[in-house]
Amino acid sequence: MSEQTAIAVVGGGIAGLAFALALHQRGIACDVYEGVTEIKELGVGITLLPHAVEELTALGLLPQLEAVGIENRESVFFNRFGQRVYGEARGRHAGYELPELGIHRGKLHGILFDAAQKRLGPQHVHTGYRCTGLAQDGEGVTLSFADNARGPVAPVRAQWVVACDGVNSVVRKHFYPDDQVCYAGINTWRGTTVHKPILGGKSYIRIGSIDTGKMVIYPIVDNVDGQGNQLVNWVAEIRDSEARMNDWNRPGRTDDFLPTFADWRFDWLDVPALITSAEQVFEYPMVDKDALPRWSFERVTLMGDAAHPMYPRGSNGSAQALIDARTLADEIATEHAVGGDLRTALQRYQAVRLLATARVVETNRTLPPDFIIMKADELSGGKPFGNIDELISQDELRAISDNYKQIAGFALKG
Repeated sequence: MSEQTAIAVVGGGIAGLAFALALHQRGIACDVYEGVTEIKELGVGITLLPHAVEELTALGLLPQLEAVGIENRESVFFNRFGQRVYGEARGRHAGYELPELGIHRGKLHGILFDAAQKRLGPQHVHTGYRCTGLAQDGEGVTLSFADNARGPVAPVRAQWVVACDGVNSVVRKHFYPDDQVCYAGINTWRGTTVHKPILGGKSYIRIGSIDTGKMVIYPIVDNVDGQGNQLVNWVAEIRDSEARMNDWNRPGRTDDFLPTFADWRFDWLDVPALITSAEQVFEYPMVDKDALPRWSFERVTLMGDAAHPMYPRGSNGSAQALIDARTLADEIATEHAVGGDLRTALQRYQAVRLLATARVVETNRTLPPDFIIMKADELSGGKPFGNIDELISQDELRAISDNYKQIAGFALKG
């Protein structure tokens, strides 16, 4: 068995790395154990809302993020006929101190990983450590790991464990063996396409709704080819009560979803062309999990998607994970300063974050930002409208948006 570490962070994703960096910033040591052997720029796009950017700025990472991301100017909603329903300024353009950024998830992860290696030291960031189980006693926790590509991995002994091992968390499963994802018949397909700037190239765009087909579209890399084109991230969502859950371990097929969007050709965007021009398509089920009654168990606690996986609506999953990271780091630092028992810190963290994130999970299910389009469809009978203001006022639509911001924790402070 390897030498005991004080705090073991299981999982080196967004939550785990941000938490490790926050602990280091507060003078507290930890070790990160990540399952993959080699960190690569994988995945597609992610949107960092101002409250997510605030957490990353506190870690000193804003310059690196702005260098590779695109600052969103607006969020705009269209029905499936390409008619504008609602739009609003975002980030700095809406009066926030910090930007809203579209960025490649792999680049975000790379920035966090590089910072962790430099600040913690590479000897404290371990790759090829896929957690398979744990055993807890009065003195600490023994973590078991699967063999990696370099050979067997010895168990790790830690005084405290923070599980950041994602939606399929092994640590969560240890405490909740019957844990399952919740699937409500919504499947998604994601891709990136080199495309000329859409609506000026700084817009987060939602078109349609999950009942009739929905697209989310935003740029994540500027001038990707030296000819002014952008790398545009897109997500297709379809709800079908008869559908089987997507398999996120296999590539997506356009034939499975393109027919829903076949006639989505507007004067400002050809959606089928955007989809078919993607180099690669990934498929994912839209899943979350019901809120848990507790996260903290003596010397172990959960964080990020291991604690509260949520629908990827409202671009809020990463933000909530980053807030988790800072909150727990603060609680540990407070207890550490007085030589207290970190069980108290884990419990305080849970008290602050469990109910707050449960509310976001529920709102993402029932009243997400795209309820704006669903409301417009309801009022228009699912048909093209003459003037949206004849159906519902922009103030009423803004109230839907503002309600989500309030619950998600990024309402503009007056």
